[in-house]
Amino acid sequence: MQRRTFLALIAAGGAIVGLDACTASAPRGTPAAVVTSPSPVSTAAAPVQTVPPISAPMHRLPVLDKVPIPAGVMTGLPGNQNLLAWTVDDGSNSEVIRLYTEFAKTSGTRLTFFLNGSYSGWTENAALLKPLVQSGQIQLGNHTWSHADLTSLSDTAAIAELQRNHDFIVETYGVDPRPYYRPPYGFRNARTDKLAASIGYTTPVLWYGTLSDSGLITEQQVTDFAAQWFLPEHIVIGHLNFLPVTNVFPALLDLITTRGLTTVTLDDVFSH
Repeated sequence: MQRRTFLALIAAGGAIVGLDACTASAPRGTPAAVVTSPSPVSTAAAPVQTVPPISAPMHRLPVLDKVPIPAGVMTGLPGNQNLLAWTVDDGSNSEVIRLYTEFAKTSGTRLTFFLNGSYSGWTENAALLKPLVQSGQIQLGNHTWSHADLTSLSDTAAIAELQRNHDFIVETYGVDPRPYYRPPYGFRNARTDKLAASIGYTTPVLWYGTLSDSGLITEQQVTDFAAQWFLPEHIVIGHLNFLPVTNVFPALLDLITTRGLTTVTLDDVFSH
């Protein structure tokens, strides 16, 4: 699907997101997909191209003229500056949180984590992660406390999911994640948008491309999806749930470097 067509559909009110939106299989009511769901994991995965190990920070943030946050649902970045927003959700695996954080620290890659505070890894890795959050290299966004489908909850329960996660992020990391939140599964509507906005979460962040790794896939599949979606001005979604992605960080970094992309957080690009 061409980007222009995709954004036109979003503007018309269509919620077009990847099938892997924080679940290994599409849950009830999953919107139409922009990507193909990965094939089952093979025990004999194709070899992954190796690249030199990460040894020093490689990505330096250029001077950017920030722009106001656009109204409505966010699916991509503005302009034509070869920027990539690599966003990562959930956090069901504490080791994956740790390895992603160490990768960011070592390589200089800028990331946005949409976390669920109910996962213990966000507390277990707080000491490691907090300096990168405080410096702005890793930005935190709200993904609800327990990865709840907001559209299925009452008004009170939906607000409570976002508020509890907000309080956890502020108390644990000392930053305010507003106005960005990612509705689990990409499920949102006018009612949930209004509820989120009532507590300051005015910008639902979806994506235009996915690593399709909310469930377990192979290392080769991760790199193939990255090759498909790591493109200028894309917001790409990954997940902090399974180890294969952590084994191909050098290959993903090589792809970013080869394509001349600069990783950015949302706060690097937008003013609020």
